Amino acid sequence: YGLRLPVTNTRILSLGDPERGDVMVFRYPENPAMDFIKRVVGLPGDEVVYRDKQLFINGEPVALEDQGQYDGPAESPVPLHRYREQLGESGHDILVTERNHGGERRYVVPQGHYFVMGDNRDNSDDSRRWGAVSEDYLVGRAFLIWMHWDRNRMRPSWDRIGNRIQ
Repeated sequence: YGLRLPVTNTRILSLGDPERGDVMVFRYPENPAMDFIKRVVGLPGDEVVYRDKQLFINGEPVALEDQGQYDGPAESPVPLHRYREQLGESGHDILVTERNHGGERRYVVPQGHYFVMGDNRDNSDDSRRWGAVSEDYLVGRAFLIWMHWDRNRMRPSWDRIGNRIQ
């Protein structure tokens, strides 16, 4: 999203800001030495609500299209359901478990921060647990899968490497 000076992380050239639906690389808030990657769902000032597996941004439900049972490789001991989610211009698939529909969580994204969530919603370490990501932690926009490790098979997922990120 811009060019930054090393060490001080001062932005010297802006190439835009993250947009809702972008897949973003950032320094992990709990360990800034490690990079993390998640989808941007909330922009500064947004109210983000996650209720019964449905995302609401500023009071409006995010469009979901039912894609049926997920049959691909996944690291979940319970059945997964696939939906097509539309965040602004960006359409992408998400996975949710078919059980545990309770609860509502509500967040207001502070200025200078971004709310991020994983596409495997019920198996994701994201802003719902550790809060919004500071713009000071941004690394850049992700656009290509350069490596994916299949933990079940203990090997790379060769069919995913090199694929463009939706």
